[in-house]
Amino acid sequence: MERYRDMQLFAALAGHTSLAAAARATCVSAPTLVRAVARLEARLRVPLLLRSTQGVRLTDAGQAYLADCVRLLAAVDAAEASAKGLQTEAQGNLRVFLPFLFSRYVMAPVLAAYMERYPDVRLKACYHDYYPNLHEEGLDVAILVGHLPNSSLIARSVGQVRHILCASPDYLATHGEPQHPDDLKQHRLIAGGDRVAWDFHGYQLKARARLGCTTVQGAINAAVHGAGLIRCLSYPAHEHLRSGQLRRVLAGYEQPPLPVQVVYREGRNAPMRVRSFVEHCVAQLREHPAFQ
Repeated sequence: MERYRDMQLFAALAGHTSLAAAARATCVSAPTLVRAVARLEARLRVPLLLRSTQGVRLTDAGQAYLADCVRLLAAVDAAEASAKGLQTEAQGNLRVFLPFLFSRYVMAPVLAAYMERYPDVRLKACYHDYYPNLHEEGLDVAILVGHLPNSSLIARSVGQVRHILCASPDYLATHGEPQHPDDLKQHRLIAGGDRVAWDFHGYQLKARARLGCTTVQGAINAAVHGAGLIRCLSYPAHEHLRSGQLRRVLAGYEQPPLPVQVVYREGRNAPMRVRSFVEHCVAQLREHPAFQ
């Protein structure tokens, strides 16, 4: 029983930046958590934490063991829930990770529909633009754009997106349509800063931007109103392309598409709240025209 409790305390490190925060989350004192980690290190004969004046962080062995602890403890919870007849019900806390742009263009109706269908799940959506560590950050599910590094995560593909170049029909009628990426040096370019460094198939464009916008939505709005050409992922511009407000150009020079995937940790041993959310997102996103 002590080993199981030590594993529970160690698993509390997932999603917390310090031992003190993890201890508070498990309602124990920091020394109690430290002793639990020390017992595990003595039993395993490997260091799980690196300690310094700046705090502590997991060793490689600690990261691997943390992932195993989270997985095994989830399996125990699932077994107990099944024995109690609760496995068919989605309930409890669910932490999901989403890219920033998904909040604005894709996920709001998907999340609302899930919460309506599963009222006993308390959902926390975290929006960032980096590749997360689900184990360390205590995340249950993530939706990621791009190729995954080598990982033990379960991934479900929902479609793909591209980096595309587009402009309004009025802009193209006035300034002409570029036939090669090098032609863009003669055009008004909209980017996130002063400089443009856009990769195309077989060509890299380096030029000055005519308009710098700090948000993708601001850049898209400017392009819709004829301010110039914008290069962005296809899904935030999808509605404007479908309505004809923007037109795609230089499609033959686009780089290969990027996969969009729903990833999670435990596979078949995942709690019902995780499996229900994954299935809901996969079904919803595979039907979304932006990912076709």
